[in-house]
Amino acid sequence: MSLQDDLLTNSEQRLWDLIAQRTRTGADTRAIDDRIWKLFGERWAVAFTDLSGFSRATERFGIIHFLQVIYEMRRLLYPVIADHGGILVKPEADSLLLLFRDAASALRCSIAMQRACQAESERLVDEEKILLCIGIGFGDILRVGQHEAWGSEVNAASKLGEDTARTDEILVTGAARDAIGDAIAGATYTAIDDAIPGSKRNFRVAY
Repeated sequence: MSLQDDLLTNSEQRLWDLIAQRTRTGADTRAIDDRIWKLFGERWAVAFTDLSGFSRATERFGIIHFLQVIYEMRRLLYPVIADHGGILVKPEADSLLLLFRDAASALRCSIAMQRACQAESERLVDEEKILLCIGIGFGDILRVGQHEAWGSEVNAASKLGEDTARTDEILVTGAARDAIGDAIAGATYTAIDDAIPGSKRNFRVAY
């Protein structure tokens, strides 16, 4: 195990040790929570991507089709993410969890990802099209090691990207919308009716 791997493992172990302390009778949970946030709390923009209709397409066309579309999606989007300063926390099947230092960068990258998928899909048959949905949140999260991120804005971005957004859509939480402000020329925002856990105000982005 490398020194970096050892440090990452130790950071995860430290978190779970603190969680274990929190479960003990008479534990000062407020003090423990403060310590956890001081150790692991960071402010990030979170983007969660998902592919529209993926489960239905997989059922119809099979697991090899499933793997091919995932491969094509990652091949197409990873360079876009890198170009916009994004950090891939982890891929999960047809989804990606990404972090950005500011909400405007998250939105710029999301617009670039959508346009890349739309351009690529023009040359593909229907069952191979990369139909992207994206949710964006912004706020304080717990970031532990390289592959874990937790927080209400993480949950909200996931809910918007995976369950609420439709093909080609980008949805943002109220916190992300406030943080973006007028930084993205040409982008407009329309409030949506969906209130989700972690975010009562949410917006659809026209780009």
